[in-house]
Amino acid sequence: MEIPKLPIGRLGEAGIHWITIHLSSVLEGFGTAVTMLDNAFRWGLMLMPAPVLIAVIVALAWHAAGAGTAAFAAIGLLIVWNQGLWVATLDTLALVLTAALLSLVIAIPLGIAIAESRRVRIIVTPLLDFLQTMPRFVYLIPAVMILGIDVAPAVFATLTLAMVPPIRITAVGIAEVDRKLVEAGEAMGCSRWQLLRKVKLPLAMPAIMLGVNQCLMMSLSMVIIASLIGASGLGDEILRAIGRLDAGSGIMAGLAVFVLAIVLDRITRGWAERIPRAQRVATRA
Repeated sequence: MEIPKLPIGRLGEAGIHWITIHLSSVLEGFGTAVTMLDNAFRWGLMLMPAPVLIAVIVALAWHAAGAGTAAFAAIGLLIVWNQGLWVATLDTLALVLTAALLSLVIAIPLGIAIAESRRVRIIVTPLLDFLQTMPRFVYLIPAVMILGIDVAPAVFATLTLAMVPPIRITAVGIAEVDRKLVEAGEAMGCSRWQLLRKVKLPLAMPAIMLGVNQCLMMSLSMVIIASLIGASGLGDEILRAIGRLDAGSGIMAGLAVFVLAIVLDRITRGWAERIPRAQRVATRA
């Protein structure tokens, strides 16, 4: 006897159809906000000539991670500029910054809520497991069905992946704050909000910055994949190279992604490592 198949796929499709019909105004507002934010980042990045922006990024790399990272950023970005991939790289960076900013706006408050509330943790954790384990290409299907082909669905698909690591890392960072320090704050009469704002969040900042780092890395990886649904930039260059079977162009675009990823990773990781040193100095003072 054949067991009847559960209509799980049809239920999912019906849910997406319901969203597109009943939440059309919300989706339109989201799409407009994403497009405006992406355009603002793109305008700001392209406002400076390439040599000036490279110099700014090199200075940030030097300050955050030292001379080695600064030298890598200078050489790598100059090669990207020399190969005619500068505009595509800035398009990708604008998309990454847009997706990361929106992800962090959701992720950090939700991570705090998970750390502070057992009920929220029980509800949200299975959803995070689902989002984190779902294959990345699957996110493109509902994004296209809900928002069409453009920048907005690319950012939407990226959000589903990029916001999970900072949620988890923020929650763990707050939960692992030294219990003795929390008890000392409670003994001094701090309210729950004061404990969070003055004790837990400052001590969890290294973890939160690590979450920012991981959010940027996830955003970059997903934005490249999202070129399949309208995201411009280096992912589009890779797709064109695949279509033409042009190995040289594909390798160069891939190297540009590598340079951008290393620069973003080292700068944000350097800032995260500086926070504990600053906290120690402030404690001694």
